[in-house]
Amino acid sequence: RDALNSGIRGDGPPMARSLVKFLFAGGLLLLTIALWQRHELPAPDRLAPALQQEPAQVQVRETPLLTTVGGVTYRIQPLYSYELHGLVVSLHDTRSWWDYIHRAWNDHLNVVDLCVVWGKNAVSGAYRNIAFSSGQFVCYLEAPSRAAFAAFDQSGLSNNHLLSADPAIVRQLRSVRVGDQIRFRGYLAEYSHNHRGQPFHRGTSTVRHDTGNRACETVYVKDIEIIRRGGGPWHALVWVAWAMLAAGVIGWFSLPLADRH
Repeated sequence: RDALNSGIRGDGPPMARSLVKFLFAGGLLLLTIALWQRHELPAPDRLAPALQQEPAQVQVRETPLLTTVGGVTYRIQPLYSYELHGLVVSLHDTRSWWDYIHRAWNDHLNVVDLCVVWGKNAVSGAYRNIAFSSGQFVCYLEAPSRAAFAAFDQSGLSNNHLLSADPAIVRQLRSVRVGDQIRFRGYLAEYSHNHRGQPFHRGTSTVRHDTGNRACETVYVKDIEIIRRGGGPWHALVWVAWAMLAAGVIGWFSLPLADRH
């Protein structure tokens, strides 16, 4: 009887095994596709008209601001009021585990770096032929051909070091994703500290045609708006895929031992 019962369990419910296999295979396939597609940049005809504008800046005379973040007191000197509408093509969160530079500099004020395009690039769609990536404080671009690189207007791209000590703004900055269309407003600024006798200073670009490591805009953010979310349904489908994989694991361990093959 024991041998007979064991044989019956070994045949197992084929539908349960099939469902587990479907959850594993389907979840893995969906996760692969969703992770790939969630950073797909929208076509030019899906961009808000405001992204065709150039950034607006006006020189200001403001007294320095003092703010403390993470036990470090920073001196922020506004230089220009600044407003930008752009498409986020790459980003870097300074909390990333591999970001050692901001930790070494005691820089807790720089929340994220957002690499964005606007203007002629938003009209032509040349950004769709460029691969963008972000390092700890630099935005990199790579083109598949000289023609693709020549079609891209480098003066219509900026890597923005975004500063804030306001918890609500910090949360919103960290919610931004690649493919989002955004507007932010604040000040082009330089900032510094002398924490524990270790001086630090970072300036800002004030023009759009410079290049290299000093070409980044440093912006003390007063307001940020996500005009349109990017990624379509793919961000949600990443979680659906993880749920399918988790259900597959639970289903696998719920099967009798003899049926796990």
